[in-house]
Order: sequence, then structure tokens, then C-alpha cells
Amino acid sequence: MTGSLAPPPGQGTAQRVGSALGKRSNWEQLAKFCIVGASGYLVNLAVFASLLKWAGLHYVPAAVGSFLVAVASNYIWNRLWTFRGQRGGVAYQGLRFLVVSSFALGANLVVLYLLVEAGMGELPSQAVAIVVVTPLNFIGNKLWSFRRR
Repeated sequence: MTGSLAPPPGQGTAQRVGSALGKRSNWEQLAKFCIVGASGYLVNLAVFASLLKWAGLHYVPAAVGSFLVAVASNYIWNRLWTFRGQRGGVAYQGLRFLVVSSFALGANLVVLYLLVEAGMGELPSQAVAIVVVTPLNFIGNKLWSFRRR
């Protein structure tokens, strides 16, 4: 179970966290997730800016549209590269990935809304919101979408 966050039987939470943090494979996987996430970040912002500027959408539907494009890209790359050794059925993992990503989208929209209402521009707000929700997204996908069976 290399790279798994699953603890040996009888370990408490602190021991599990310590064990997971001590595994190089988990750090490598996080780095890959961040690289995929960075590409998704750029895709998201490019689509978001395009939907705002050229499609004339309000920032909330633009955020949803850009999310859909970025999540599709991220799923493909995470499945093929980041969590390659943990692949299950494409539909099964895809649905789980969509559920986790939808929660991340909800958190993103809350942060985006709060930042825009506080006076920050829409594009910078989206850039910050994506960064804020990335840890939630990684943990959900690591522990649920791409977990080993």
C-alpha cells in the first residue's frame, strides 16, 4: 500500500498523520496533484476571463463554466498521472471526482463571492478562491475519489 493514507491496524489519528507525512510517495503525489492543479488553474482562469469578457457572463456562471472545463482536464490528468496506481473504474472514480470537485466548487463560489463583495476584482478573486480550496480538493480526491480498494 505504498502512498496510502490507510493506517496499520490500531494506529490513532496522530500516528496516521505522522505516518502519512513521512512517506515520500505521498509528497510526490501531492507535487503531481499541484502540477495538474496548476494547469487546471490556468485553464480555469483563461476560461473564466473569456466567459466574463467575450460571453458577457456574470462572474458566478462564468466560475461554474470555467470549473466544468478545468475539472474535466484535472480528472483526466489526475487519473492518468497523479493517481495512476490507484485507478478504478473510470465512471466510478469520475463520479467521485465530480462529487469532491462540486464541494470544492461550492467553497470556491463562497470565497469568490466574499472577495468580490469586499471590493476585489473578479479575476483576482477567482485566482485566490482556487488557491484557498485546493487543499480541500486534494484531500477529498486522495482519500475518496482515488483511494485504493
